[in-house]
Amino acid sequence: MSTEIEINSPKRLRHLKLVSVIIALIAAGVVTNGIISRSRAERELTTWTDAQAVPTVATVTPKLPAAEQSLELPGQLAAFVNAPIYARVSGYLQTWYADIGTHVKAGQLLGLIDTPDLDQQLQQARADLANTVANEKLAATTAQRWTQMLKQDSVSQQDADEKTSDLVAKQATVDASRANVARLEALESFKRITAPFDGIVTARKTDIGALIDAGGGTGPELFAVSDARRLRLYVNVPQSDAAAIKPGLTAKLTVPERPGMTFDAKLVDTDDAITPASGTLLVQLSVDNASGLLLPGEYTQVHFALPNTGSALLVPASTLIFRTSNMQVAVIDPNNHVHLKDVKIATDLGTHVLIASGLSASDRIIDNPPDSLAEGELVRHAATAVATAATGQPEREHG
Repeated sequence: MSTEIEINSPKRLRHLKLVSVIIALIAAGVVTNGIISRSRAERELTTWTDAQAVPTVATVTPKLPAAEQSLELPGQLAAFVNAPIYARVSGYLQTWYADIGTHVKAGQLLGLIDTPDLDQQLQQARADLANTVANEKLAATTAQRWTQMLKQDSVSQQDADEKTSDLVAKQATVDASRANVARLEALESFKRITAPFDGIVTARKTDIGALIDAGGGTGPELFAVSDARRLRLYVNVPQSDAAAIKPGLTAKLTVPERPGMTFDAKLVDTDDAITPASGTLLVQLSVDNASGLLLPGEYTQVHFALPNTGSALLVPASTLIFRTSNMQVAVIDPNNHVHLKDVKIATDLGTHVLIASGLSASDRIIDNPPDSLAEGELVRHAATAVATAATGQPEREHG
């Protein structure tokens, strides 16, 4: 029996060694596979991290603007003719004949002023005129007699000349008296307050019995008359658009109380000067108001259709980069590298801007560029997010 154990023992040892070798090979394979997998994961992570470090951007392409650009600005309506009426004579208002809203004709009586002081002055002036006329007649008779006596050598030449000169003086006094009467009669005519033209009474600031002082534009006005059959429209146009305001320009206007209605306006003139405080050009337009739907003093929105000139390009305002030195945009080249370009804005349209210089029509401009974007930086172009600028021009609005 001991002999059998000795025979089988070497075989068993060999079997155990084989199993150990196999286990060792398996373990080595597992370790090697783990090392390879970890190395591959590290490489993939590095590649992914590098890819994430490259910013993804969307681009737009500049477009030519529409043939006309719409400009919307606030405006103010005013009567084509408006006259505040003041008193030229002092007194008390005796009566008035037209209240606010009354349609009047040129020369129509609006009110009457009682002027007792002026009436007395006129009576005195007329009496003075009658006295000077009588004196002038007496001087004329005397001069004629002395001239006849001079021919008979009854008086001296000196005495005759004195009588003739006295006549001339009396005639001058008569002329002065007549002029004074005419002046007071002219003032008397101002007792009647009349309408200077066809229109509407827009104000009555006096009443019966009110004491009235002669004003000449400094005292309170008694009435105001406006001609609203045509209206003046005043608009302040920004300096950037002033060059487009030319003779023959037309506009459309709207008022809040008449939604859906538009009215035509035609350019009359401008003040040919830029106001330093606001940087705007004052523009005056004429509006036909025969229908009476518009009222003087109303606030309006004025819509201009201005022709586009030059070679400006239209891009979204979101492409602009505000740097301390200049206004810039970021473009990408065929190799997806960033280049920063200085640009000059021709007109700010709100959501879009017209670029006067610095861009070409073939540029790919980064939309909403990150603040950290630098010259020469590599970016990834998001082909699915490519946006293009609108071919039509958006409407502008200035408050």
